[in-house]
Amino acid sequence: MNKDEKPLLQVVGLTTYFFSFRGERIVKAVDNVSFAVRKGERLVIIGESGCGKSTVALSLLRVLPPSAKIVAGEILFEGEDLLKKTPKEMARIRGKQLSMILQDTMLSLDPVFSIGNQIGETLERHTNLRGEALRGRIKQLLLDVRIPDPERRLKQFPHQMSGGMRQRIVGAIALSCEPKLLIADEATTNLDVTIQLQYLNLLKEIQKKTGVTLLFITHNLGIVAELCENVIVMYAGKIVERSPVMEIFDDPGHPYTKALLQAAFGLQDLSKRKPIPGEPPNLANLPPGCSFHPRCPYGKERCRQEEPIEISLNPTRSVKCWYPVTIGSQNIPMPKIEDAGNFKNLMG
Repeated sequence: MNKDEKPLLQVVGLTTYFFSFRGERIVKAVDNVSFAVRKGERLVIIGESGCGKSTVALSLLRVLPPSAKIVAGEILFEGEDLLKKTPKEMARIRGKQLSMILQDTMLSLDPVFSIGNQIGETLERHTNLRGEALRGRIKQLLLDVRIPDPERRLKQFPHQMSGGMRQRIVGAIALSCEPKLLIADEATTNLDVTIQLQYLNLLKEIQKKTGVTLLFITHNLGIVAELCENVIVMYAGKIVERSPVMEIFDDPGHPYTKALLQAAFGLQDLSKRKPIPGEPPNLANLPPGCSFHPRCPYGKERCRQEEPIEISLNPTRSVKCWYPVTIGSQNIPMPKIEDAGNFKNLMG
């Protein structure tokens, strides 16, 4: 990947709020978020539930619910601001250039239409394939995601598939028009550990074959460690740390990142996990200063009064904290998905 190459996707100051019916309550789901994804990169956004990860993804595709509104920012895809596109223009972009795999496959797939019809719908919308050519493409997509006997499977319905097969079919739909950027939002959450490994291996193979850029959204640190190159950590709607994956496990810079690692794996002893105290803040009533300070063991008076600015730790890392923490290089064993499954060979 050429570091001097312009980003495929550049998000600048993205701010997305949810508004109550009368507008008196504002939930700051995404607040001044900026990041870039380069062609061929595997970037992951992590954080607790409710931190704004999925809202970022929905904002990128402009498929937010009616109560949400993008109030500021730019979403530059190949240099063009998606926020300036009309609904018709976005409809032509979604599925063809930008695609997304959602967490719940039963909500992504329509129970009354066959698998072949649902894959074919996207292809008919964005390509000129029809008849036998369309059918052939559908069968090839099913084979690409390792669905056996595609001639039979394309006639079946979602309820006739296992959870792992449904997840692969959703992936086939997302990849059907060979998008340039694929967003996977908690795409392995509903899969057991063995199927998670198979699915992640499959996505990695597809990326090598097609060159698609991957943006993962997850709370599973196993995916972070073994599949992605760079990581963004979000808390309370903001980015609090960004780093190459390998460095963040050895030396987390933000107290929240360190707490996530301790909660998931333990830093000194993998058998002793330490939960993060307290609860995530109410995004409609955020505390002053740093949003993490009520839960932070390192917080000081300045943290309670002033919102921290983003500072650089080195040329590839930054953190939004007045008092960055480090644990030093401790050769932490790379984590496994849900502490099970061997990911030694996943990066290949």
